[in-house]
Amino acid sequence: MFFLMKQKGPGKFIKHFSLSTFNVRPGLSPSRNGIWRLYIRNTSLPTHNRCIPCTDYIYCTTLPSIAYSFHLLGSKYYSEKYAGETSGSHCQQESIITPQDADCEGSVSTVPLAGNKKELLEGNSPLKKLQEDVFQVQSQVSGQIGYSKKETYFFDQNSSSKNHKEFYKQSDTESNTQASECQKENNMEETIIEKEAWELLKSAVVYYCGNPIGTIAANDPSDMSPLNYDQVFIRDFIPSAIAFLLKGEPEIVRHFILHTLQLQSWEKTVDSYSPGQGLMPASFKVGLVPRDGDETVLEETLDPDFGEAAIGRVAPVDSGLWWIILLRAYGKYSGDYSLQQRVDVQTGMKMILRLCLADGFDMFPTLLVTDGSCMIDRRMGIHGHPLEIQALFYSALRCAQEMLMPEDGSSNLIRAMINRLIALSFHIREYYWLDMKKLNEIYRYKTEEYSYDAVNKFNIYPDQISPWLVEWMPDRGGYLIGNLQPAHMDFRFFSLGNLWSIVCSLATPEQSNSILDLLEAKWVDLVGNMPLKICYPALEGEEWRIITGSDPKNTAWSYHNGGSWPTLLWQLTVACIKMKRPQIAQRAIEVAEKRISKDRWPEYYDLKTGKFIGKQAHLYQTWSIAGYLVAKQLLRKPEAAHMLTCEEDTSLLEAKSLMEASTPRRRRSQKRFRKPFLV
Repeated sequence: MFFLMKQKGPGKFIKHFSLSTFNVRPGLSPSRNGIWRLYIRNTSLPTHNRCIPCTDYIYCTTLPSIAYSFHLLGSKYYSEKYAGETSGSHCQQESIITPQDADCEGSVSTVPLAGNKKELLEGNSPLKKLQEDVFQVQSQVSGQIGYSKKETYFFDQNSSSKNHKEFYKQSDTESNTQASECQKENNMEETIIEKEAWELLKSAVVYYCGNPIGTIAANDPSDMSPLNYDQVFIRDFIPSAIAFLLKGEPEIVRHFILHTLQLQSWEKTVDSYSPGQGLMPASFKVGLVPRDGDETVLEETLDPDFGEAAIGRVAPVDSGLWWIILLRAYGKYSGDYSLQQRVDVQTGMKMILRLCLADGFDMFPTLLVTDGSCMIDRRMGIHGHPLEIQALFYSALRCAQEMLMPEDGSSNLIRAMINRLIALSFHIREYYWLDMKKLNEIYRYKTEEYSYDAVNKFNIYPDQISPWLVEWMPDRGGYLIGNLQPAHMDFRFFSLGNLWSIVCSLATPEQSNSILDLLEAKWVDLVGNMPLKICYPALEGEEWRIITGSDPKNTAWSYHNGGSWPTLLWQLTVACIKMKRPQIAQRAIEVAEKRISKDRWPEYYDLKTGKFIGKQAHLYQTWSIAGYLVAKQLLRKPEAAHMLTCEEDTSLLEAKSLMEASTPRRRRSQKRFRKPFLV
C-alpha cells in the first residue's frame, strides 16, 4: 500500500492508494508548502513497522484549498509490482472493494520540511535536480468538476531526472500500447466539434480515491443550482463509458463497475421500508466527511441515491439493467474478461437478476414497474409494462446469459432466465408490434371475449385508437407500442425502447427494418431540427393534465413529453449499424452538428420540431456530449458496435414455434405429483 504523509509534529498519514495516484486534501495541512514523501506498506513486517520509506519525494508549490490529484512518476517498485492492480485491501490480489478499503492504518515517519521552491533549487541541495512536469489534475469548486494544470516536482535519490522521464515513457508505452494507437487513430480524424466534446467530457470526470469513477450529469459553470446534476447517474454514464472504451481508456469503466457494485449492498430505506436486495442506485456523488469525528482530517465517501431523495421517490429499475449491459460491453471490447469472472461481480449480477425474476402476481413475462422508473423519471403515464424497461430487461438477460459462470448455484437461475427470455420475446413481438395491418385488426376487434382462444386477449377497445395514429401510421413501416396492459394500449412511439429492441434483437429482423423505415418516413416528426424525439406525440390539454398531474416541466413538446434528446444519437447509431443502414445515423448526426455545439450541448430541445433549446434544459449536459462522441466513433469503427448488440437467438425462435403450436388448455393441465401428500 502507498501512504502519503507530511511532517507536522508527530505527523499523520492522509490516504493510501494501490494505484499510481494520491490525493492532497483540504483541511489536512495548514501549511501551503512542503515536502511530501511516499511510503509503501509492507504487510509482511510487524504491525508497528509496516511503513517503509520509498525514495520518492513530491514538492507542491501553493497547495490549493480545494482537492487535487497528482500522478506519481519515479517509483520503480510501484511499476514492477503494482501496475494494473485494483484498489483494495491487498494490492497483490483483487478483492471486494468496501468503504473500509479506502483508508488503512499504519505507523508514521517524519519527513524534513523545506522552504519554498526557490530555496530548494538553490545551493547544494540534492533537490537541485528536480524535474518540472506539468500534469493534469482534478479540481472541485462548488460541486463543479473541471480540469486545470499545476506544476509538480519529483526527485528520486537513486535516479536522475532523466531516469524519471524514461520511466514515464516506459510505463506509458508498454502498458497502454493499444490504447495509444487507438487514440492516435481517433485524433487524426477528429473534427473541431469532437475535440471540444472530448475536452468537455474529460472535464466532467469524477475521481474517488484518486481513480476516475464516472462523469457528472452536467458541468455548466454558470449554473449556481445544479440540483442533483452534479452527481454520477448510472444511466447517464453509459454513453460516457462507451466513449472511453472506444477511445482506448477502459480504466474509468472498470472503476465505475466495481464501485457501483460496492454501493449495491448499502442499506437503503424509505419511511422504514427497505427494497429488495440487488437494487442499484440511480446516482451517487463523492463527498468529504470528517474522519472519526476529527474535523481536521477528512476522507472521501460515496453517497448513493436509491430513490430516497429522487423526485417522486421512485426506485431506478433501469440502473441494474444498464450495469449488466455495460459489464458485458467492457469485457467484449477491452478483452478483460477477468472482471466478469470475479466472485463479487458474479454475486452482484445474480442479485440483480433474482430481483427482476422474482415471482409476483403478474400474469405476463414483462417487468411490472411504476411511473418514472427509467429515463422518463417523472409521471408520464408509463407505469405498468413500458417498452423501454422490457427492452433493457431482455438485453440484460441476454448479456447475463453469456457472462454467468456455470456453477451449481446458478443452474436454477440460468433456467429461469432462459424461460423468461422465451416468453418475453414472444410476448413483445406478438402483442406490442403495430403496423398498418395490425392497426386494422385492432380496429375490428370484438370485446368482452371469454375464451382461451380469444383474439382480443387484452380486451382492447377499438375506440382507443386516436385519430392522430390513423393519419400518422405509414403504409411501409411499424413500431413497438409504448405499453400494454389489460384494456389499455399506449400507442405512443418511444424512441429508446424501439431502438434498443433492435440492438438486443428483441424485435425480429423484419420488425427492426420496419422501425427504421418508419423513422425515415416520419423524419420531420421524429428528428426535425434536432434528433431525437424521446416520444411521439406529446400529451396535450386535458390528457396532459390527467396523466402528468399538470407537470409544468413536462408541458407539450418539452422534456419527457415530446422533447428532442441529442443523447439518443448513440442508440440510433448502434441500431442502424446493426441493421446495416448507417446512412440514417449519419444523416441524424449531420443535423445535430449544425447547432449542438453552438447551443452549448443542451440536455434537450423543445417544440414539435426541436427548434428551441429546452426551457429548463441544463447546458453542457454530459450524456449529450458523450452520445454525440459515441455516434461519431461508431461510424468510423462500426465493428465495435458488437459489444452492445445481440444477434437473433435461433433457440428462441424454435421455442416461439412450440408456444404457438401449443394450446392454453394443455398448458393449464393439472400436474401429477410423483409422491402423495403425507397427512
